[in-house]
Amino acid sequence: MGYVSAVPPPRNDTDAPSAAADGSDSRGGRRSVAAALLLGALGATVVLLASGRVWARGTAAVGGGALPLTADGRAVTGLPAALAIVGLAALVAVFAVRGRSRLLVSGLLALSGLGAALSAVLAADDRQALDAQAARTTADTAAQVGALTHTAWPYVTAAGAALILAAGLLALRFGRSWPAMGGRYERDGSPRTRKAASVDPDRPEDLWKALDRGEDPTR
Repeated sequence: MGYVSAVPPPRNDTDAPSAAADGSDSRGGRRSVAAALLLGALGATVVLLASGRVWARGTAAVGGGALPLTADGRAVTGLPAALAIVGLAALVAVFAVRGRSRLLVSGLLALSGLGAALSAVLAADDRQALDAQAARTTADTAAQVGALTHTAWPYVTAAGAALILAAGLLALRFGRSWPAMGGRYERDGSPRTRKAASVDPDRPEDLWKALDRGEDPTR
């Protein structure tokens, strides 16, 4: 008869920090995913909305009077809105790829935010769009807009683009631990094991179904 001790076996304390670290990494990964999705979606929305607002105002001299002119962000430069759409596509694609492809898509996400921010700031004091509008209005190719003023919407656009950039930086930093789309794989990347269906040897239909699946019903 074997000896049974009532004293519990000694606990290996080295496992506790490892489990705590794994739990902390998992929570950190979930937080970074949520933050990247929120920042990317919010930033793209801000860029698209702000790009449609009036960025510049002025007047054109017509028939001895002054005709008011306005230009929205997309008339001034279409880059921020286009890059925001690219950023949205990259944000979705980050979860559809793995490995080096995820790193490349994350870089594209960050670059789209950076490019949208720079293009918005550089076009904040642009006058070419209103000059072209004044030339069309007055039928004078040399006409220029007068009383030119600019709004704060280009900088709002740049702020939204900065959120897209932040989402891209999060993806570059933490993206390797994020889950990927697809039902064939678990979160650790290993294929899911398929549990064999039970076969009743007394039911011929179960035997035929097992043979159709390529299984051996006699085992």
